[in-house]
Amino acid sequence: MRTFSINTLGCKVNQYESQQVRQWLEQLGLSKAEKTEKSDLAVINTCCVTHTASAKSRQRIRKAQKLNPDAVIVVSGCLPTVQIGELSNLGEKVLLINHRESLAATLAQVVGSKTASSGSQGLQSSKNNWINQSKLPHLTTFKGHTRAFLKIQDGCDGYCSYCIVPKTRPFVHSKPLETVLEEAQALVTAGHKEIVLTGIFLGAYGQKSVRRKNWPSQQNDKLPELLDKMAKIPKLARIRLSSLEPADVTPRLLDTFTRNRNIMPHLHLSLQSGSSTILKKMGRQYEAEEFRDKVKSIKSQLDRPAITTDIIVGFPGETDDDFNQTVNLAKDIGFAKMHIFSFSPRKGTAAANMQHTVDNRIIKKRVQTLYDLNIDLACKFRQQFIGEFATVLTENSNQPPYGRSERYFMVYLEKEAKKLEKNQLIRLKLIRNAENRLIGKLDSQKNG
Repeated sequence: MRTFSINTLGCKVNQYESQQVRQWLEQLGLSKAEKTEKSDLAVINTCCVTHTASAKSRQRIRKAQKLNPDAVIVVSGCLPTVQIGELSNLGEKVLLINHRESLAATLAQVVGSKTASSGSQGLQSSKNNWINQSKLPHLTTFKGHTRAFLKIQDGCDGYCSYCIVPKTRPFVHSKPLETVLEEAQALVTAGHKEIVLTGIFLGAYGQKSVRRKNWPSQQNDKLPELLDKMAKIPKLARIRLSSLEPADVTPRLLDTFTRNRNIMPHLHLSLQSGSSTILKKMGRQYEAEEFRDKVKSIKSQLDRPAITTDIIVGFPGETDDDFNQTVNLAKDIGFAKMHIFSFSPRKGTAAANMQHTVDNRIIKKRVQTLYDLNIDLACKFRQQFIGEFATVLTENSNQPPYGRSERYFMVYLEKEAKKLEKNQLIRLKLIRNAENRLIGKLDSQKNG
C-alpha cells in the first residue's frame, strides 16, 4: 500500500480531522495520490447533518468504489456513527469507523495488513479522552490551504430538536489551552498567517457541557483567555472564530476583540429562526430579541463587524408570521451573509416526529425569498467599504488574484494587477462592488 486519497464532506471540524488523517497516513509512509491517479487507500470522511449531506456521502462512497475498485475504502465521520447498519452492505474492502473507535489505530492496522473485511468496524477506544481518543497527530500544517482550521472543542449534548450531532458526537471535551497554543505555533511556523478556531460548539470551550445551566458560572472566560494568549503568537496575523451562539459573546470576549487587532471583526452567530416560538420548538438557548440585542451590543463595540448566520426554513409549525419575523430580523441586523437551509428531518431527533410540517412548495418559496434577501444584504454590507482600504489574504496565484478581507468578504484584484503569490497579505483600495465580491486595486504606497 503506497498511496491514499481523502474525500471530505461537511463542517470545518471534519476538514480539520481529514488533515489529521492526511498527516497520520504520511507518517505511516503513504503518499497522497494525484487527482488523476488511483489510490490504494481511499478515506471518505462523511457528514449526515442533513438528508442531502447523507446522500452526498453515500454517493462519494460509491464513486470511490467505482474509481478505485482495488482500493481499501475507509468510511469515517458522522454517517457510520449513526447509520452503520445501513452501510453494512457496501461490499468488500469497505471499513466503517465511527466516532467511538480509534481511527488512528484502525488506519495503522489497515496500512499494515492491506486488507479490510466487508462492513467491518474499527478498533474500540476509551470514551474518556474524547478529543484525543483517536490519537491522530496534532497538525503541523493545513496542507493546500492558506487559512488553517484548528479544532479546539468537540461534542455537543445540547439536543436541539432538529439536530443529529449530539448522537454523532455526544461527548463534550476541549483541547487543553497549552496544546492549542503549541499547535497554533506550529501552524504559524509552517507559514499560515490566519487560523480559524473551530469546534462542534465553540462557545463551550473549556466546559463539560454545552448547556449553560450546567456550567459553574454563566460566563465562560476560557475562550477569551485562549484568544488573548493566541493573539500574542508572533507572525500570527489573523485569528477568526468559526461559529458562536449569542450568549457566547460576552463582554469579556468583546473586550478581547477590541484589545487584539489580529482577531478579525467577523462573528458567525447561528440564528436558525427569527421567531421565538420556533426557537423554543427547536430547543435553542435564546429568543429572537436576545439575538437582536446581542448584535446591537457587538456593533456598538466593534467597527462595522461582519455578522454572518445560519437559518433553517420550514421547521415544523413555521407559519407565515414566523417566517416574516425571520425576514424582518435579518433586515434589521443586516447580515453580511446568510447560510440558508431547508428543514431536513433526521431520524432519531425530536423534530422528525413533529406534526404540522410545512408544504415543500411553501418551503421553496421561502428559501428563494431569503436567497434574494441574502444577495441584497451582502451587497449593502460590502458597499459601505467602497473607497476604503482593506487587507486581503491572497488565496491563489492565478489571474486575477483574490482573497478574503478582515471581514471575510471576497476581494478580487483588477485584471491589470501584477501577478501575486498565494498566502500574501496585501493592502487594497476597494473601488467597486461586483457580484458576491468587491474589486480592489493595490495600494502602491503600502505594497511597493
